[in-house]
Amino acid sequence: MQERTASCCCGGLRVACKDEPVRVSICHCLECQKRTGAVFSTNARFAKESVNVSGPSNSYSRKGDSGNDVAFHFCPACGSTVYWTLGGCPEFVAVAVGCFADPGFVAPRVSVYEARAHHWVRRPECVAEHHE
Repeated sequence: MQERTASCCCGGLRVACKDEPVRVSICHCLECQKRTGAVFSTNARFAKESVNVSGPSNSYSRKGDSGNDVAFHFCPACGSTVYWTLGGCPEFVAVAVGCFADPGFVAPRVSVYEARAHHWVRRPECVAEHHE
């Protein structure tokens, strides 16, 4: 079991994850596109009990497309969104895969909201499950 640490750009907000992610996914929803500034987000879910957050954070909450609340936690100094909690899945913490800064991180297996994907984006071959 490998411990992984994600952090914001300035290193002030850190999330240490002691277990493997239970799910790694890409999301094409328009809100993730706005949040990341990219055409999709890549997210890793971890069991809440395996996550240790350190450093200050501010949060922003909104309703997800599912109708459930999502609370995004970001660094008050640099603004990087590092992790979020899902109202519909309180037993998990989701972490932005890019915040691990690890090119060897586990590949996504799930892709969601593909109906909102940019027309030129192609699903990676590693993605076994996808949802419109």
